[in-house]
Amino acid sequence: MHSLSVTITVATLAFIGTMLDDFFAFAAQLVLTPRELHKRVNTAQVLGVVSLILLSAIVGSVLLSVPLRWIGILALAPWALALHAWRHREDPTRQQYRRGALTTFAITLALGGDNLAVWIPLLRANNTSREVLTIATFALWEMVFLFAARSLTGHLRVVEWGARLSRSLVPIIYVGLGVLILLECGTLS
Repeated sequence: MHSLSVTITVATLAFIGTMLDDFFAFAAQLVLTPRELHKRVNTAQVLGVVSLILLSAIVGSVLLSVPLRWIGILALAPWALALHAWRHREDPTRQQYRRGALTTFAITLALGGDNLAVWIPLLRANNTSREVLTIATFALWEMVFLFAARSLTGHLRVVEWGARLSRSLVPIIYVGLGVLILLECGTLS
């Protein structure tokens, strides 16, 4: 049985690890978005994350009939994402971000593949109380995410630096998240 602090720590690592690339994409989008639209764009981003959490919980529930140790094989997904991110870390093509709530929602879902790859087995590995605590931790970090991204809107160079840095960090984070999945699912024991 995990303690509450372990559940919160694992949820924190899973959220931050999968949202790092999303964070800088969202911050860059806020830089381009007129201030009067920030509230709509924030709402759309939250709805995108809520959709990813719900989808993860639903798929995790569907997998209840699968032994938890087997779910650990899903660690291959973040490892594949790590390999892909590592191979494309020097990709010179620069993403262009558009303004608006619908675009924000679509970008959040489009960048959510890694979230699903990590969150599905994490939520499946939890009992109901730990699942609720994990989702509450995600909600807290989402509020921090929104505040921090909004705080960076006046610092385009910081956003660009963070986007460059995240390309190098994300592969390492994905490998770690894959190991975390194996541990949480008891696949290694």
